[in-house]
Amino acid sequence: MHVFFQEFLFDRLQQSLTHHSVYMGNELKNNPLVDAYIATFPAATQQQLQSIRSIIRSVIPQAEEVISYKMPAYKLNKVIVFFAGYSKHIGFYPTGTGIAHFQHEFGSYKSSKGAVQFPIDSPLPEELIKRIVAFKAQEDSLK
Repeated sequence: MHVFFQEFLFDRLQQSLTHHSVYMGNELKNNPLVDAYIATFPAATQQQLQSIRSIIRSVIPQAEEVISYKMPAYKLNKVIVFFAGYSKHIGFYPTGTGIAHFQHEFGSYKSSKGAVQFPIDSPLPEELIKRIVAFKAQEDSLK
């Protein structure tokens, strides 16, 4: 799908939806905007995006799933973490404190002040992601 057309469809969907999260009973369901975001990527990338989404939600199931800065994000009092798909990696954005606290565990993963990159063709480091998300959720609860 042409990138311009993907962005157009995503923007139209975002404009048409007024709620960031969808509830059925007391259970939080997937945000259709995040579903649409993930659907714009090739199958291998979609699989990794769905995996990181599941990992994050397993740690903070009560978080609101939103789109912020055109990326999926998970919010408690404020946004805890973001993720994004790229051609060769998944970007994971636990912001500066999440990166600083876990920098020594990144090994060969590329990272910057606020992000770490997980290659598309490698398994996601599930336990590391869970610990980062839990750290950020704890940090959020103290504010």
